[in-house]
Amino acid sequence: MAGFDLLDPVLQHHIVNSLGWPGLRPLQDESVAPITAGSDAILLAPTAGGKTEAAMFPILTRMQQQRWHGISVLYLCPLKALLNNLQPRIAEYTAWMGRGTMTWHGDVGQSVRDRIKRDRPDVLLTTPESLESMLVSESVDPAVVLGGVQAVVVDEVHAFAGDDRGWHLLAVLARLESLLGRKLQRVGMSATVGNPDELLGWLQGGHTSPGRVIAPTPGGAAAVPEVTVDSVGSVENAAKVIAALHAGEKRLVFVDSRRLAEELGILLRGHGITTFVSHSSLSAAERRESEQAFAEARDCVIVATSTLELGIDVGDLDRVIQINAPRTVSSFLQRLGRTGRRPGTTRNCLLLGITDEAVLSTLGMLQCWATGWVEPVVATPEPRHIAAQQILAAALQTRRVPLTGWQDIWAPLPLFGSDGQEIFDHLLEEGFLEHDSGTAFVGPEAEKHFGRRHFMELLAVFTAAPEFTVFAGRQEVGSVETAVLTDEVEGPRVLLLGGRSWKVTHIDWRRRRVFVESTDLHGRAKWMSLPDGASFEITRGAREVLLGELPAGVTLTRRAVATLDDLRLQRAAHVSRDAFIIERDDRDDWRWWTWAGAKANRTLAAWAPDLVPPRQRIGPESLRLHGGLTVAQIRDGLASLRADTSERPLPLIDKSALGGLKFSAALPESLARRTLAARTVDVGAAETVLRDKTRIVHRAV
Repeated sequence: MAGFDLLDPVLQHHIVNSLGWPGLRPLQDESVAPITAGSDAILLAPTAGGKTEAAMFPILTRMQQQRWHGISVLYLCPLKALLNNLQPRIAEYTAWMGRGTMTWHGDVGQSVRDRIKRDRPDVLLTTPESLESMLVSESVDPAVVLGGVQAVVVDEVHAFAGDDRGWHLLAVLARLESLLGRKLQRVGMSATVGNPDELLGWLQGGHTSPGRVIAPTPGGAAAVPEVTVDSVGSVENAAKVIAALHAGEKRLVFVDSRRLAEELGILLRGHGITTFVSHSSLSAAERRESEQAFAEARDCVIVATSTLELGIDVGDLDRVIQINAPRTVSSFLQRLGRTGRRPGTTRNCLLLGITDEAVLSTLGMLQCWATGWVEPVVATPEPRHIAAQQILAAALQTRRVPLTGWQDIWAPLPLFGSDGQEIFDHLLEEGFLEHDSGTAFVGPEAEKHFGRRHFMELLAVFTAAPEFTVFAGRQEVGSVETAVLTDEVEGPRVLLLGGRSWKVTHIDWRRRRVFVESTDLHGRAKWMSLPDGASFEITRGAREVLLGELPAGVTLTRRAVATLDDLRLQRAAHVSRDAFIIERDDRDDWRWWTWAGAKANRTLAAWAPDLVPPRQRIGPESLRLHGGLTVAQIRDGLASLRADTSERPLPLIDKSALGGLKFSAALPESLARRTLAARTVDVGAAETVLRDKTRIVHRAV
């Protein structure tokens, strides 16, 4: 039986008559039977592939068949903006069935929250952090408000699974299941990933219930996207190219830093281009205003970080432009998928390299894409700090946690590993927990570190640098980090925010507020960010390009061809088809050209202190070796590394770095250091490097 025939008759009527669809797409059709049967599922399709309907139509059918009441479906997203964007669409679908949909997140006012608690809509759109705040809140009875939950839909599930928010999501769902005494159906939606079966297993959180990956192969020959690489040499030149190309069209420009978004935005405005800016340090109102204005305009540009990557609707796009390389193939696919949605149009992306190295990184990423490789989604290793946070959050939720059997709350989720009891004992010893009569409860140290504003510090999984809120009059513009307010400047202090320049008129240091007024002076943007560096696969892709490969289906402009020719000449000594190079360069330094990615190189540096000096900036392409080594010593050192079967050391972690691990204060220092160290390495890639054939070249000084 076709999936359409299994849907509730009311849904069938509205799909045909309200949406005007002749039928369901393949993903939607294949999803109905397993989801209405209660199976867990991962739904895979490109952006705008109809994933929301593929999940919600069968779940609404199940809701009607089984007469669910109250909040029975949780729809979880990684971004509040995405929730706001989806709410009208899902509300329309539930209204067809005589059901309701509402949204709860940090920007939702108390009156709306009171209405949700009182009237309890059938579908609640929220974030994992807001769901946890409901579990621990003194004003919410979670057993009553959430007592009817039967299913959870996780949108953009890959965005959770690859970082600590994923562990947090699974842990909160496990606590909800423990409260309700039943397993919840879990349906995740994602664009293409490299390991969908593992992603499904991750989403199930240790449960062994039935599950399906649903990713139908599209029929017919897929249209080839238009992908072009250009070398422009600077941000200023990038602005000139964007201003000159595609007049009359709507262009979405992706950058990978807030600073670059601001700088490019104001440069485009200087060229007379209607330009909007969107990134995480702008106020919600400012972002909404920009995104809505962009959605309604035609001849315009919006410059955005990854905030606009995850499916937020900004209207019908003509072009996507990428400044430098996206950090992953998955991210590139998300961005490419924002175009080509109208009949007769083609997916397209113009990638502008503002440095020669950016052009090489871009081509390395595209080489991986052209071969069909996409990153596997891998959970962050050893999440001990999330384990500590969850113990404290559970103590807030239940008021008392048993001293024995306390891990049962999260069963069968493998969150605590072999260190769970050590973490629990540390919380007791240091006063984060106190105990009597066989149970533990929140102690004074937890209140001291995380208790401000009703334990909001405990319920926020991300660590962010302290920021000051920027106000123009009473209007909140966004936020800036402390450094841009304390660096020495000549003349007035001028900030760049929202693509506009603002002169600082007053700083309220105690309340962390900055007051500004508009100015024509050139502003400055600055945020601290520590990108992890290119992966093993993308770095090896760049090496292949230097050796003569070109990614299939990619057009290079004449400037890009000239840049690549220069790079191949300049880097000829760093690559060879038959071996990887260790060379002594004209500065008498040894350089090991591993082409292994930053994590693998950090791993090798930790494994081989006799070969690799500790104090160096480690990038993705190479490692500097000790200058006094002889060729024989290098060969012996590599042979010893290859033969060593003992447990290899992790990189040393400076104590000052522990502040970057949220909740590290609730861990024994040794466990916090081990957690950070485990996240800086790529053991598999490092072992691949040791298996590579290596040639040592001693060039004349």
